[in-house]
Order: sequence, then structure tokens, then C-alpha cells
Amino acid sequence: MDPIVVFDLDGTLADTADDIVGAVNHVFKVHDVPEFILGGRKWLISSGGRAIISAGLADVGMEVQRDQVEIFFRLFIDYYQEHVAVHSRLYPGAQTALEGLSRDGYKLAICTNKSYGPTTQLLEKFSIQHYFAAVCGNDSLPWTKPDPRALLSTIQLAKGDPKRCVMVGDTKPDVDAARSAGIPVIAVDFGYSDVPVEALHPDLVMSDFAFLRDQVASISRRR
Repeated sequence: MDPIVVFDLDGTLADTADDIVGAVNHVFKVHDVPEFILGGRKWLISSGGRAIISAGLADVGMEVQRDQVEIFFRLFIDYYQEHVAVHSRLYPGAQTALEGLSRDGYKLAICTNKSYGPTTQLLEKFSIQHYFAAVCGNDSLPWTKPDPRALLSTIQLAKGDPKRCVMVGDTKPDVDAARSAGIPVIAVDFGYSDVPVEALHPDLVMSDFAFLRDQVASISRRR
């Protein structure tokens, strides 16, 4: 089995917040719900569409009912899949880092709490889908992060070696999943965490994708 680097997507490889919020607000407009303002709550992006919809309803004093959230979520997914990359973009240097890690002999995979369909669409829009040996979304497996089984199953599907794995993410569920799986984790400091990522105590903090290959190599040498 090969060494592997597993990435989160939203807030780690790509800034996707504007399109996700745009899709939520499309649904809200159709149903005469006031506009959702993300503000300083970018951590909601990593929590998924249902969490954002629930937050938006709560913001305007509406009762959050599960059935209504599910109806809104289905409409959100339909619209989002058609507008998945209007404003979304890869973070600077991300594609170069993926190419470099591939050349260095690492398998690559995605483990995200985003739905599988929009995830694969986004990877295709960015023309980076060919880098990944496995892509797992929140509807791909019985588990989602921070459950370590989501991460370990992704590694298994990619035929990677969990003993030679590094996780790269931006929020507490990423760090917690990696910690519980016994896998070292690099946290980016430009993502959607609700606290400074240093407070999550990852193995390393990354501020620029230009440093990722060296950081992965450094961690790999320690194992």
C-alpha cells in the first residue's frame, strides 16, 4: 500500500463559501425567507447545507423543523449542483501542491462532509479530479468526520497505507478524525475554523500551499 495524503475540500483546497451561501439564499428567496448573512460564521460552511439552512431559519426567528429543513436541503442541492463553481476557487498553489505530491509518490484522496455529487462536480470544474484515488462525501459512507471511520474508510478505498497517511484539513472535525484514527494532521490557517487552528493542536499549521510538500515529507520522516 502506498503513502497517502487525505484532504478536506471546503476551506482546505477551495474557497466555496459564496456559492454555498448563494444556493441557500436562492431557496430562501423562493420561500420568502429573509436573506441569510454568513458574516463571521464561516465554520458553518464545513457543517453542511442543513446546518446553514437551520442557522438561517433560526436567525430570523423561524422554528427549525426537520421536515422543512429536508425540503429546503433538497432544493439547495438541486440549485447548488447547477451553480457549484460560479465564485468558488482553488486556494493559490493548491493544484501545484497536488501535482507535486503525486510526483513524490503519494496517493491522494478527498474526505469531506460535503455531499458526493457537488464534491465531484467541483473537482471536475477545477480539473483536479484525476489526482484523487478516492473521493468520499457525507453520503458516501455510514460515517462522517469527526468519526475516524470516515477517514479510515477513505484511505482503504484509495488503497493507501493508514500508517503512512497525513490528513490536511481546516476545522475541528478534520483534526479530531485524524487524531482518533492515529493519523498526523496538517491544519491550514486560511479556512473555515471557528477558532484559530493552533488551538486545535494539529501536528503542523500551514499558511501557504507552497510549503505543503515539505511539511508532508517532514511528518512522513517522523513515522
